Amino acid sequence: MTDSATATATERPKPNGLEGVVAASTELSHVFGEEGKLVYRGYDIHELAGKASFEEVAHLLWVGHLPNRTELADLEEKFGANRQLPEAVIEGIRELPRNANPMDALRTGVSMLGANDPTLYDNEPDLDEAIGLAARFPAILATFFRHREGHEPIQGRSDYNTAQNYLYQLFGKEPEERHWKPLETYLVLLADHGLNASTFTSRVIASTESDLCSSLTGAVGALKGPAHGGAPAKVLDMLNEIGSADNVESWLTNALDSGQRLMGFGHRVYKAEDPRAEILRGMAETASSPEFFELSKRTEDRALAMLEERKPGRRLYTNVEFYSAAVLAAVGLPGDMFPPTFAVARAVGWSAHVLEQCANNRLIRPASEYVGPTGLTFKPIDER
Repeated sequence: MTDSATATATERPKPNGLEGVVAASTELSHVFGEEGKLVYRGYDIHELAGKASFEEVAHLLWVGHLPNRTELADLEEKFGANRQLPEAVIEGIRELPRNANPMDALRTGVSMLGANDPTLYDNEPDLDEAIGLAARFPAILATFFRHREGHEPIQGRSDYNTAQNYLYQLFGKEPEERHWKPLETYLVLLADHGLNASTFTSRVIASTESDLCSSLTGAVGALKGPAHGGAPAKVLDMLNEIGSADNVESWLTNALDSGQRLMGFGHRVYKAEDPRAEILRGMAETASSPEFFELSKRTEDRALAMLEERKPGRRLYTNVEFYSAAVLAAVGLPGDMFPPTFAVARAVGWSAHVLEQCANNRLIRPASEYVGPTGLTFKPIDER
């Protein structure tokens, strides 16, 4: 018997994921989970989605108020001036395998931006850096997307907003309003969401007095995980596998009987319907084909009913990922581009949290509970 087997150790507690632990104070956004309510700096998300532009919401999160005309024009000009990637970053993206995960390409591109110009990004984060990075997220993704399609990258246009420019750089043609308008609303809805895993990651890195590129590179890494940002792609896979509204009942029954998780339902914080899902549902009905929306709505209705029957009292509702899949597919994005498009929106929230962290910084260093053995003594290898 080994020493470790004979040593006394306390029973290992079940991981709780810091649930209920307040790790930061923020004025940026908050999720009222019991009410199914999301607020950005005092504005209910319903006051912003479909009304405010993505740039207006970025100004709100970064600066603290919605911009006037002069402020908005200045911010739009700065976005436009920062959309071009350095040639060294473009060449680095071209060196990536064409079958690379787009989230890996985004993470690599953000990191390369920091390495390409350390004088710009290797100092205390500021608003100009936040604008510059947020403006370049779509360019990184579009450059990689076109690389894997065998096309040359397209320079961004200063006369387009973020949603228009992203689609233009991806597909090389003037974006239609029926595509860029729902995409812009999606970006507004996903810009921030309290202290989620990737946002917490960005604040932890910022608290070490690291730079903005490092903070956002780490946030992209956290978002890549399927428990956080990868779910919309899995929703699309599920809907494609179901195939048609006629197959919904049998597919869901088989999935639940076999213990399979239904993607797009339930949320760690919301105990009511995710308000972003409500807004995206209306957008999906307009943006999607009638057949795809019928499939989505039938799947949602039956899934909610079956989950309540099988898991009564669990309060499992539709979350943002479910109708994100329908909206992003409708604007022409393939499933593996869903998570990094999430990052295009969240880059604003991440950088706003980094700026807030730096304004009143203290190193984030939580305690842990040690549950291993103590009192072990070393023995030479022949005596073990």
